[in-house]
Order: sequence, then structure tokens, then C-alpha cells
Amino acid sequence: AGQALYWAFTLERPWGGGNEWVGASNFTQLLGDPVYWNSILTSLIFAFSATVLAMGVALTMALLVDRELRGFRVYRTILVWPYAIAAPALGVAFRFILAPEAGFMAYLNHIFPGLWNPALNGAQAMIAIVIAYVWKYIGYNFIFFLAALQAIPKSLIEAAAMDGSGLLRRIRDIQIPLLTPTIFFLVVINLTDSFTDSFGIVDIMTAGGPNRATELMVYKIFFD
Repeated sequence: AGQALYWAFTLERPWGGGNEWVGASNFTQLLGDPVYWNSILTSLIFAFSATVLAMGVALTMALLVDRELRGFRVYRTILVWPYAIAAPALGVAFRFILAPEAGFMAYLNHIFPGLWNPALNGAQAMIAIVIAYVWKYIGYNFIFFLAALQAIPKSLIEAAAMDGSGLLRRIRDIQIPLLTPTIFFLVVINLTDSFTDSFGIVDIMTAGGPNRATELMVYKIFFD
């Protein structure tokens, strides 16, 4: 961390041979660059969208599995697997799955011409990388939500049910409040990882385009 702070105030010579002290000029150049600010805004949009979706879907699935519906043991195992897939491999898969000229989206484009083309539409490109990232992190969030739900004493749930509370009322008034520490932890982890673990997905699926619409900070740093 100290070395990185030192580098922030210096310029390294192209072919090595030491650093030259430049003071705050690096920061002046960076903060005056509109492309840099655009990458920050893009990263924030991606981070919050991906976090809300990944945690929302994972919590819903964990609540269903926790109720021990038919086949819950199979779901409990399968839903964890996506997190084990590397981001570049995931990017390749979703690049084909969401391609406008092949697969499911090609079928929709055939019915509604021009409906989906992330290569030309920046908003659709952002949706594509969010979907890919969310699919990977649902499994991670699911593990923690399910573990937290199973740690809640069943006597609390049963007492609420005996008092006449319905399923949604028990989720809202008992389970969600008791999940608060887990939710806070996952919000921090998801937001942090969305700024770093998204590189492989962006690089493979959109390369920051179109027109810098998906140029997240981590990708811009690498590209620069």
C-alpha cells in the first residue's frame, strides 16, 4: 500500500531506471479526464445493479430451499456450482448465449427485428454483462443466505406460524431481520467484487464497448 501511494506521485521512465517525482500532476490529469469519470459512473451502475439482482435472486432461492420443497437437496447442490466457473469462461458462454445472431436472442430478433444487439446498443451491452455477472454470483450469495436461514431457530418460525402469521409475514418480520448481518456482509463483498471480478466478463463479452458503454474502471485501468 505504501509503495502504491509512492507511485501515485511519481512517473516511471518508459525503459526503467527509476521514478520521477511529479507531485499531484497524476491526480490533476486523472480528475480532469471525462472518460475517467464516465468509467466511474459506469462502474457504479454495474455494481449496484449486479448486487441488487444477485442478492435478490439468491435470497429468493435460499428461502425456497430452506422450506425443503420437493427436490431441495438437488437444488441446494446445483445452485452452488456457477460460482466455480472462471469469469473469462463465463464471458465466452454468455457471449454466445446472448449473441444477436445465434441462440435464443436470435429467435427473438427474428420475431422482433432489431430488438437485441448489444454490439450497437450500450444499454443492452450493460444488461448483458450484468446478467452474466449475476448468474455467477447467485451461487455465492445463495450459500451464505441458506446457511444463515438454517441457523435461525425453527422454534421462532413455528411460534409465528401458530400465532397465525403467513409465509410472507414470517419472512418479513422474522427471517429478514435476523439475516441483517449476512445481508450487510454480502453487500460489502458483492460491491467490492463487482469492481474487480468483472474484468474477465467485460473483456470477453464487450471489450468496454460499444462507445465505452461498458468500460468499467478495472477495464479502463488495464487498457490505459
